[in-house]
Amino acid sequence: MREILTAAQMRAIEKVAIESGAVTGLELMERAGRGVVEAMFEEWPDLAKAPHKAMVLCGPGNNGGDGFVVARLLKDWGWEVEVFFYGEFDKLPPDAKVNFERWRQLGKVAAWNDLTIEGSLDERRNDLVVDALFGTGLTRPMPQDTLRTWHGFVPNVTHNDPATRPKYVAVDVPSGLCADSGANFGAFPVDMTVTFHRAKVGHYLVRDGHYGGGPGLSGKVVVKDIGLESPTGSGIVQVLEDPKRLRPKWTTGHKFSHGHALILSGGAGKTGAARLAARGALRIGAGLVTLGVPGSAQHEVACQITALMLRRVDDCAGLADVLADARVNALCLGPGLGVTRAQELVPVLVGDVEPRSTVLDADALTAFEDAPEALFAMLHDNCVLTPHGGEFGRLFPDIAAKLNAPATTGPAYSKVDATRAAAKRAGCVVLFKGPDTVISAPDGRCAINSAHYERAAPWLATAGSGDVLAGFVTGLMARGFSPMQAAETAAWLHVECARSFGPGLIAEDLPEELPLVLRALGV
Repeated sequence: MREILTAAQMRAIEKVAIESGAVTGLELMERAGRGVVEAMFEEWPDLAKAPHKAMVLCGPGNNGGDGFVVARLLKDWGWEVEVFFYGEFDKLPPDAKVNFERWRQLGKVAAWNDLTIEGSLDERRNDLVVDALFGTGLTRPMPQDTLRTWHGFVPNVTHNDPATRPKYVAVDVPSGLCADSGANFGAFPVDMTVTFHRAKVGHYLVRDGHYGGGPGLSGKVVVKDIGLESPTGSGIVQVLEDPKRLRPKWTTGHKFSHGHALILSGGAGKTGAARLAARGALRIGAGLVTLGVPGSAQHEVACQITALMLRRVDDCAGLADVLADARVNALCLGPGLGVTRAQELVPVLVGDVEPRSTVLDADALTAFEDAPEALFAMLHDNCVLTPHGGEFGRLFPDIAAKLNAPATTGPAYSKVDATRAAAKRAGCVVLFKGPDTVISAPDGRCAINSAHYERAAPWLATAGSGDVLAGFVTGLMARGFSPMQAAETAAWLHVECARSFGPGLIAEDLPEELPLVLRALGV
C-alpha cells in the first residue's frame, strides 16, 4: 500500500523538516519547481528537445512561488515564457517573494487583469500552460475574478484536440480542487498534476460529479520526491496496491482448513445475487461454501450449482441448525435476501453465541434503515458492512447528509471522513463502495481502493458486481483474514479482475477471471 496525505499533514511534514534545519522552505520550493519540469519532460520528451512557448499562471501563495521557479527553469532551457500573477507582491510569503524577484531579473510579470479573453490559448500558440494559481491550501471557492478569466480564457481540455492544444500541467493540485475531499471549487481538468512527496487524498476522491472530482480533474498524477520524511500512523490514508500479503492456501491443509462460508439466499426468482456471492467466495479460496436457501427456491438453486453446497434455511430455526456446525466460520447476508427475511435472520447470525466473521450487504443493510442503531447494537468487531451510496445513506443519514451537502469551504467533508465516522459508529469495518471505494476500521485505519487513473475499470458498473465483492470478502474471512485485510484485499482483487477481463464484463465473469489474476500474483 502507498500512503497519501491531507493538506494539513503535508504542511506539518514540511514544517518539521524546516524547523529541524534539514532543509529550508526556499530549497523545498526549488526542488518542487524542478520536479514539475522533470515530470513534464519525462511525460512529453519532445518538449525537452527544443525551446517552446509556455504560459505560467502564478497565485498569491507558495504554489505561485513554485510557478516562478518553473518559469525560471524553462527560461534557462531556452523557452519563451509568459508569466501572469494573481495577487499582490507585498503579500507573497517570503520564499515565494524571493522567487518572484528571481524571475523578474529574467522576464516580465504580467498582472492578472492583463490576461484577457481575446482569444484562446491555441491562438496564442502556447505549447504548455502551468497552473500554479492555488494549491493545497485553497479553502474557499475560486475568486470570481480568477474564475471568470480562467474558465473563459482557457479552453476546456476535454473538448479540444490534444494534438493541437497546449499541454496543461497543475502544480500540486488543479487550482480549485480541494486536496482533502476531491470537491471542485472551480477547477477544470488538466493533462497532468505534479505533486510532491506524496499524492493527496483529494486526488483519489470524487466529492461531487463536476468533471469527475479529483481523478477527473487531475489527469495523470506524478509524485516527485523533494527529500522529506513522512510519519506513519492511524491518521494516514493508504491507497491499495498489489496485495503482497495475499498468502497462498496451505499446502498441507484440507477443505475445512480454508474455512466454511455460509451465504443466505432469497426466495424463488431472487437467488442470483447470493449465487454470485457464493461463487466469489469459493473462487477466492474458501474451502467450502454453502448456500442457505428457503424451500421455495431449492430446485431453482440446485439446477444452477455444482461445487457449491446447498442447505435448506426457511427460518430462524433452520438457520440455527446450520450454525450448530462450528466449522461454519464466515457468514454473508444481504445479496437478494429480501428485507423481511433479513430482518428475521440477521439477529440470529450477528447475535450468535460465538460471533463469526460476518459480511452484511444489500438487503441486510436496507432492512434496518428505520432503526440503524438496533443493527449497530448487534454488530461485533468481526463484521464488515459493504454499502453503496444509497445503502450508506439509509444507515448513516446524518453522515451522508454532510457528505452530500454542497461543498462551500475547504477542507470539505470527504468520503474518507464519512467512512471513518461510520466505522466508528458501527463498531466494525465499513467498505463504502464506488469507483473511489473507501475502507475504514473503527480505530481510524483507512484505505482507498481507487478504480481511476491506470486502474480505471468502468466495466464494474454492472448489476451484480457488488454481490461478487461481498463474496470475495466473505471467502477471505473464511480463510482467516482479518476484517480490514479481507475488505482491502477483496476490493483490490475485484478491480483487478475487471481490468483483466476488460470491456464486456458482466458480474458472472468476475469470479471466473480471479484464477488468472491470482496466478499473475503468484498465489
